[in-house]
Amino acid sequence: MDIEQKQAEMIDHFMKQASSLKGSAITPLVLEATSNPSLFAFSEILAVPSVTELEGTENATLLDTLRLFAHGTWSDYKGNMARLPQLVPDQILKLKQLTVLTLAESNKVLPYDQLMQELDVTNVRELEDFLINECMYSGIVRGKLDQLRRCFEVQFAAGRDLRPGQLGNMLHTLSDWLTTSDNLLVSIQEKIKWADTMSEADKKHQKDVEDRVEEVKKTLSLKADADFRGHEEIYSEPGGVMDYEEDRSRTKRRRHPIS
Repeated sequence: MDIEQKQAEMIDHFMKQASSLKGSAITPLVLEATSNPSLFAFSEILAVPSVTELEGTENATLLDTLRLFAHGTWSDYKGNMARLPQLVPDQILKLKQLTVLTLAESNKVLPYDQLMQELDVTNVRELEDFLINECMYSGIVRGKLDQLRRCFEVQFAAGRDLRPGQLGNMLHTLSDWLTTSDNLLVSIQEKIKWADTMSEADKKHQKDVEDRVEEVKKTLSLKADADFRGHEEIYSEPGGVMDYEEDRSRTKRRRHPIS
């Protein structure tokens, strides 16, 4: 079973449970969901009416906890520990995994120093063990550990829940991309049209040249025929050429010296 299918089944399971619970009875569900090693998306659970009804009540921290795991990071938790419940080890692990996914959204080369600071890890060995055992083996990221450059090169990272306002930014980005693609398509079509026009012009020019060559060939052929016929007429005319035998039979005249 792939990670997407497993996620979908887990989300459906927790949504059904949340729908049947009210108030503080949701506490165990939040703890279980945010500790589950196969669940990394929480926006659907946040949208369940019994969960949204926690806003402004004494159990609002449950809603804040789900929001933290949907959109936040380990640093966000440390900055808001005073108003959030204390996390158990499984929740801490999950939040640190989610932190790696957030960092991978904006940068595909993550320096070790940045990762150690964001995850509260004290040494490279501990960081690499975490990335291998808790992130890559779980299937949420794929990448290469570069010990020489001290960085993690991300090749794939699972997506997180969209943050409030993020959808609008994504739609704006997609709209810009679509406009750019349309402009590029128009440019390509214009270049194709220009190439077709030039091709037709080349073909016409080639045909004109070939026609001209044929015309010259015909002219030369006609001239050659005319010249040949002219020579035939000259040699075929009576007396046109003195007969050699007749010329030999004539008596040569003696030349008398001039006195």
